[in-house]
Amino acid sequence: MMNLYVTAASRVGCVRKNNEDMILVGSSFIRNDSFNTKIELAPGKRTILAVADGMGGHNSGEVASSDALHNLHFFFNDIPTGLTAGEFNEMMVVWLESINLIVESKGRNDDRFKGMGTTLVGIAYYGGDFFSMNCGDSRLYRLRNGLLEQLTTDHSLNNMLGSTKHSSIITNCIGGGNKNSYMDIVKMTDDIQSSDIYLLCSDGLSDMLNDQQIEILLKSGGDADALCQAAVEAGGFDNVSACVIEVKSE
Repeated sequence: MMNLYVTAASRVGCVRKNNEDMILVGSSFIRNDSFNTKIELAPGKRTILAVADGMGGHNSGEVASSDALHNLHFFFNDIPTGLTAGEFNEMMVVWLESINLIVESKGRNDDRFKGMGTTLVGIAYYGGDFFSMNCGDSRLYRLRNGLLEQLTTDHSLNNMLGSTKHSSIITNCIGGGNKNSYMDIVKMTDDIQSSDIYLLCSDGLSDMLNDQQIEILLKSGGDADALCQAAVEAGGFDNVSACVIEVKSE
């Protein structure tokens, strides 16, 4: 049986006044805190882990990320059992359309929330399958055999222009006035191996630490809190959130 050993941490950083990031681990929500747990993937078990990076004025980014993750938690746990991978994918597209409407309607009804939005990157375990999901420029990495690889594609202007440098201008998100949100959903079951380490993070981490620095920290056993601390020490220009997931067959 595979188990997941998870650490999560979310910090405000050195410049921002409030933390618009949030992390979901199973049924726990993490902001301005750290967390660790073991998730046993028993038959019939389902679980979801995600990082959301909110944006918007008047602190509304923190509302968008919280709304998205709380809604995702309830929606995911209400999905019927027995769906195929294709049907699960379709359900997540339905969720994306629904949460987009929720975030947008809140902005139309209250000027404090106008234009707010959030990215979302996550891993879901459902029906014995693993799925990655990504909307925006938060990232999923994998460390395997000492080598770090980014598994998601940034939905950003620079990426559209073919630049490897990260851009703060994103081309896709939940809400944010984006009427054509989309989500990359990838079934990754056959590529999951024991001893893999997966990292979900907001761009507050990947902007402060390059891939080589992240790789070195993970190889040395660094957990989510250590990664966030390194990003803060490197300048902490944005909120920083990380969720480190180690896969073990036991």
